[in-house]
Amino acid sequence: MNDSDLSNGYDGHAETFIRIRSSEVGVSTVRAWARSLPTRARILEIGCGSGIPITRVLISEGLDVSAVDASPKMVSAFQRNFPDIPVICEAAERLKGFDQPFDAAIAWGLVFLLAREAQKTVIQNIGNSLKEGGRFLFTSPEKALTWNDSVTDRESVSLGAVEYQHLLSLAGFELTAEYEDEGQNHYYDAEKR
Repeated sequence: MNDSDLSNGYDGHAETFIRIRSSEVGVSTVRAWARSLPTRARILEIGCGSGIPITRVLISEGLDVSAVDASPKMVSAFQRNFPDIPVICEAAERLKGFDQPFDAAIAWGLVFLLAREAQKTVIQNIGNSLKEGGRFLFTSPEKALTWNDSVTDRESVSLGAVEYQHLLSLAGFELTAEYEDEGQNHYYDAEKR
């Protein structure tokens, strides 16, 4: 394992992930969330992968998307799929401030791939990057647990609903809803206060 690989092994498995992730799992849930945001809301998608299907949904709902992924191969695929959408290659835990705050952020299938401390850093950085009233949607299991990722075989970690609620609160968020999609992905929907 290469500990300096900030893509958590996904750069080496990009083709496999792109093929698997082209399914529509999560699309209806993300679409409903996107529709609750103002038209043309400025949104940061963290861990965008190739952009299919999540970025495609966000764009179709009229949102102004900026994207980030730690895998150079994923960023290249994203640029091929969405040449007019800004994307940067950077690890989520290294993201700092932006020129303007975002209205919302989404991290679908990313947070649990990060080490515990990196998850805390990402949630705090998102809190610093959103406007007051900004929304943050991310996925991670409801229960605290560890398992091996099905694509990379690296350890994945869910801190669990209680700890995520605590971390969101520390970052200035109120957890407003939790729900699951047809693929049994658990969502945390928070608003910056």
